[in-house]
Amino acid sequence: MPEHFRALIVILFLASVVFLLARRPATDLIAPGDFKRRRNLWFLLTLLAFASHSFWLYLGAGAVILYLAGRREHNPMALFYMLLFLIPPASLQVPGFGVVNYLVDLNHIRLLTLCVLLPAALALRRQPDTLRFGRTWPDRLLAAGLLLMSVLYLRETTLTDTLRQALYLYVDVFLPYYVASRGLRQISEFKDTLLAFVLAGFLLALIGVAESVRHWLLYSALVDAMGVPWNLSGYLSRGGSLRASVTTGQAIALGYVMSVAIGLFLFVQGYVRRPVHRAMGALLLAAGLFAPLSRGPWIGTMVIVVVFIALGKGAIRRLTLLAAAGMLALPLLTVVPGGDKVLDLLPFIGTLEKENITYRERLMDNAWIVIQRNPLFGSFDFRNTPEMQAMIQGEGIIDIVNTYINLALRVGLVGLGLFVAFFAVVLLGIRKAMRSIADKDDERRQLGRVLLATLAGILVIIFTVSSISFIPVVYWSIAGLGVAYTQMVRRLHASEEMPLAEPGLQPR
Repeated sequence: MPEHFRALIVILFLASVVFLLARRPATDLIAPGDFKRRRNLWFLLTLLAFASHSFWLYLGAGAVILYLAGRREHNPMALFYMLLFLIPPASLQVPGFGVVNYLVDLNHIRLLTLCVLLPAALALRRQPDTLRFGRTWPDRLLAAGLLLMSVLYLRETTLTDTLRQALYLYVDVFLPYYVASRGLRQISEFKDTLLAFVLAGFLLALIGVAESVRHWLLYSALVDAMGVPWNLSGYLSRGGSLRASVTTGQAIALGYVMSVAIGLFLFVQGYVRRPVHRAMGALLLAAGLFAPLSRGPWIGTMVIVVVFIALGKGAIRRLTLLAAAGMLALPLLTVVPGGDKVLDLLPFIGTLEKENITYRERLMDNAWIVIQRNPLFGSFDFRNTPEMQAMIQGEGIIDIVNTYINLALRVGLVGLGLFVAFFAVVLLGIRKAMRSIADKDDERRQLGRVLLATLAGILVIIFTVSSISFIPVVYWSIAGLGVAYTQMVRRLHASEEMPLAEPGLQPR
């Protein structure tokens, strides 16, 4: 039996376990019909991917299935998150048929975006009560950043390729942000959307644990069977253990997704009735976070938890207890079996692969030298500079494991400033909306806590990894959820307290 079919059997079994155990707690938040429909769609597309033996066949059949499913879906963002991590986002070029070299690169993320989010975006634009794009500061900063990047592409490539790159920015950045920021207006829609991401996180977690235990990357054979070249599906180990990656292609990308799922779970678990279900979900996500053995996401998760606690009741007491628990756990690890191995993996404490930290320090020093030569708008050939060439690793690549540094090198401090300002404004908007809700137990305030904490954790994690695989689509869409939350709270206060909407915020 081919390896990808053996992997399919394992994946279907593990997914069946997750969906079986998650069915009852999920229906505490959403209608059983929604859960069943999305579950069946996940199984159908997974079977299609593994049985197709052709990426083109998967794209064609998948597009029809997704289009039809999208027409029945009342919450496109929930469907998008549920299917986002279905298969690896390896790309193939659509041929240009002699007119151009190729038309576009297509992958699973873009297929899902075009078939689910694009129709949703067009429908939202036609609705008279949808806030017009550009009416908020995050919109303006995002538009400025996308325009800057599109213009700067002209200095490094042809006009045809610049148009292609601009299309990618629209599909990969604008559409996830726009639908997330405009498509969610009620607290029930947030519950549905966050639950979908958490359910996808459960699937990744259990499959990731299986990969780590069996020392087998279950999706690596699928990429080969579909005939798609991908350089992110290699085996990596740390401390003698396989670093799981599932569909993300990189262990740190899986850790990043698990960290975000844990953040969103902090909101979802409040609606699950049975404590045992909450405990099982938390343990599964924690195991999924550990399986990639990636320290950056561990730090990001700690940031999420700390910020979440700090924004709630009894913050000082709870943070003190958390710190005390952490201090007590460290000496305990020195006496329990296998504890020394865990200590060696911990960031700032462990000694395993400390050269990775040294590499990141050298990257920051060398990158700053290069940035100073073109501080405003960066340069397209920064990799050819002596400082960057000195960063070539054993694999023959320059791994810029820092999203902020990558932006500063490519689009300069102006582009980096727009990126940082965008997320800062989103965070400030969430915080301001939270503070306008007096009742600290209000579910809308709890949602704000989770979104702010999760976004803060994301901004920490991307300091340790470049924007590869699923990483950018997650942070752009989560930022969109933050904008949607801010607008939801403003509409609530406008309807309850003010006869007229605040100037500049009237929907058009």
